[in-house]
Amino acid sequence: MSVDYYARLERGSGIQPSEQMLASISQGLHLSLDERDHVFRLAGHRPPARGATSEHVGPGLLRVFDRLHDTPAEIVTELGETLRQTPMGVALTGDLTRYRGPARSIGYRWFTDPETRALYDPADHERHGRVFASGLRMVVTLRGPGSRAADLADRLLRESEEFRRIWALHEVGLGFNETKRFIHPRIGPLELACQSLLDPDQSHALLVYTAIPGSESYDKLELLSVVGNQSFD
Repeated sequence: MSVDYYARLERGSGIQPSEQMLASISQGLHLSLDERDHVFRLAGHRPPARGATSEHVGPGLLRVFDRLHDTPAEIVTELGETLRQTPMGVALTGDLTRYRGPARSIGYRWFTDPETRALYDPADHERHGRVFASGLRMVVTLRGPGSRAADLADRLLRESEEFRRIWALHEVGLGFNETKRFIHPRIGPLELACQSLLDPDQSHALLVYTAIPGSESYDKLELLSVVGNQSFD
């Protein structure tokens, strides 16, 4: 969007903006949900859905996220779809916002895309798969038949034998280990703690990855801030 286009919108002399453009403007201005909905109505559009299917990140969560420029962090939906990443987050895992369709969910990619697993210690793969299946089962139960979560589960049941095996365990409430072990293609193994901040209104979570000061992983994060995402070029 050019400055001239935005200026014409403010003057009321521009063409009717698209829903995608309005969503980007609302997010860029850190509008609340009520403010976003008002903007959509002013432009003659129906406001997007709220809650579990919404991708509008709350302004409070965004303000915290914007201060984490030197820390690996991301904002994800309840289905593990990455909506925002800090530059250090991209350097750690690659650009996870580039995916489309069901592949936006890390749980779906875990069972269908071997490259997703390459970023994590093989010793943790079994646990990760059980956690992703457990989380998806809880969301399917919460959102019900016909939900995006239910469609994701149906797809995985058709496409992944491993998912079918784990799904048959009927596990719920599983969590990741306190420390996540990454295998970065450029700087090697990393042991990072993952803290989360939840926005229950939007079913979004801010995930922040940190290392113990003075540890080898801490030094590697410092190195990662220098090499950036060159390893993903």
